[in-house]
This record gives sequence, structure tokens and C-alpha cells, in this order.
Amino acid sequence: MLPVELILLALSPVFVGFIGWEWYRAHRAGNGLYRWQDTLANAVLALLHQASDMLALLLLMPFFLWLHQFRWFDIELTVVTVALAFLLQDFLYYWFHRASHHVRWLWASHVAHHSSRQMNFSTALRQSLTYPLSGMWLFWTPMILVGFAPSVVFAVVALNLAFQFFVHTQAVHKLGPLEWVFNTPSHHRVHHACNPLYIDKNFAGVLIIWDRMFGTYVTEQDNEPCRYGITEDFNSDNPFTITFYEWRKMLADARHVGSIRQLLVVLFGAPKRASSD
Repeated sequence: MLPVELILLALSPVFVGFIGWEWYRAHRAGNGLYRWQDTLANAVLALLHQASDMLALLLLMPFFLWLHQFRWFDIELTVVTVALAFLLQDFLYYWFHRASHHVRWLWASHVAHHSSRQMNFSTALRQSLTYPLSGMWLFWTPMILVGFAPSVVFAVVALNLAFQFFVHTQAVHKLGPLEWVFNTPSHHRVHHACNPLYIDKNFAGVLIIWDRMFGTYVTEQDNEPCRYGITEDFNSDNPFTITFYEWRKMLADARHVGSIRQLLVVLFGAPKRASSD
């Protein structure tokens, strides 16, 4: 089993425990934070995502090992180099995440994660099995070329994704000085909101500093409650409808183009979105 799966498998009881705790609090409060149909769909999507990721890594690992022979440096595994790997991967994750909101081919996978009207810990599990097809893995190849071993690269990817589980909640308001440096539940609620003020903001994985540096940061405001989901009128608990929603729309548009240029715009231009007003 690859490091990614080992790390996430080891943490899965923790994830389940937090989901159970949050669901229990929500049930006692009667606030509708959870819908069992939505949570079940999220769980199925997580299993499909993990299976596709495992298959993709097994198929692509020979390529990553081949690419590693062209590395610029021989990087030994130390506390310092692991910290540098984590920092570099988080930087690359920011650009992957930002691109996933602005390039339709990438959005076709990422939209599954944003399509729920709920916001709770189980939302973190709502992932697409098509990420390998859309090319998420391409964003980690610079780390391999720099000199980090593929196993190290995908281990820090897994740690980054594991951290992000904990920012999918409404149970935590704001975390004081930590808000300046780290991605927090407050920052990530903004990211999942479809309010015009919040849409396409706060792309951070672990560190919010990238959003602050590159102009995509917005703070959660008490007078502007987050409305979750996508701007289209989309409501489905079917994992396959969720997964292929944007792919079907995009390929339908592609059938009606009249030139290669138009096709490239349909596939790699900005996503088509309804107004969020």
C-alpha cells in the first residue's frame, strides 16, 4: 500500500470520530447541519476517490520514478527537508486549488467537493474519482524534479489533505492569531460559500499566507452568513450524478464547437456558472 493510503487509512478512525461528535451535537441542537443522505453520498464519494487515487498512483509511479532521475538536487530525508517539502507542496496546492476554480477541465472534478449545501466534517470526504483524469498529480511533479522522492511527495500531499479535513466545520468560530497564518474553519467556510463576496477566495491548504500574498484572501464577516454549494441550482445525493455533473455539461458544450480554438476554450477556459446573487 502506498504512503498516501497508509496515512489516510490510519487517520480514518479519527475522521469518523469527529464526524460522529459533530453529528451528535447537531442532532441535539436540531440545527439541520447534517442530512444522512448527504453524508452517505460523501462517504461513497470518498471511497470512490480513494480507489481511483490508489489505481492512478500505481499506474503513474513508474513515470514519477523515471522523472526523478532528472532531479536537480539529491535531497536527503531530514526534519528540515521534510518541512521544506511540506511548505513547497502547500504552495503548489494553492495554485492547483486556484486553477481548479478557473480552468473548466479542473473544475469538472473539483465541483463535486463544492456541490453540497451542507458544511460539516463529512463534506471533507466529498471528493471526485476523476481527479487523476483532470491532472491533479501534474502539480506535484515540480517537487520530484527538484529532488524530493515520489514517496515523500505523496506523503506530504496526504498530510496536507488530512489537515484540511479539520477545517470543514461550523463548530469553530475564529482562532485568534492563528487566523493570520493557517487555514482555519472560518477561512474555509468562506471558500465553500457561494455568496458574491466570498466566491473563489481562500484557496489555502494549510497556510493562508498564500491567499494573503496573492490577493485571494477574504475574511468571514458576521453580517454576511455563508451560503454553501455552487451557484447553479444543483441538488443531488447520487454519487455518480455529483461526480459527472460538470463533465457532462462540458462535453455537451464541446460537441457544438466549430473550431479547435472554441474546443480549447470550452475545455480549458473559465467554468460556466450561474449568477450567485
